[in-house]
Amino acid sequence: MTRVKRGNVARKRRKKVLKLAKGFRGSQSKNFRIANQRVMQALRNAYRDRRRRKRDFRRLWITRINAAARMHGISYSQLMGNLKKAEIQINRKMLAQLAVLDPETFGKVVAQATQAQS
Repeated sequence: MTRVKRGNVARKRRKKVLKLAKGFRGSQSKNFRIANQRVMQALRNAYRDRRRRKRDFRRLWITRINAAARMHGISYSQLMGNLKKAEIQINRKMLAQLAVLDPETFGKVVAQATQAQS
């Protein structure tokens, strides 16, 4: 059996992990074994939280729309149902932006949606 020298490959692998661990505290950025564990955990968290971020933003938009809609005397679910009946296709992100930055226009959208209901 021929001898396999792993010097370059092993060093590159360790350097790659330590580079990813830059900024971690203490031995978590210096010691390869500990850094490797921290990097794997960090990558798992990043993967999970990229998906969670989408959920969190949707929840935030819904909360903002609900608060603004209740100022106009209508609940969130009624507003969304009326928008669908009125065939007003505007997503939650844009509705939330209107509610926060331009309440007057949001009021007009709510008025149009309620007219379609009756």
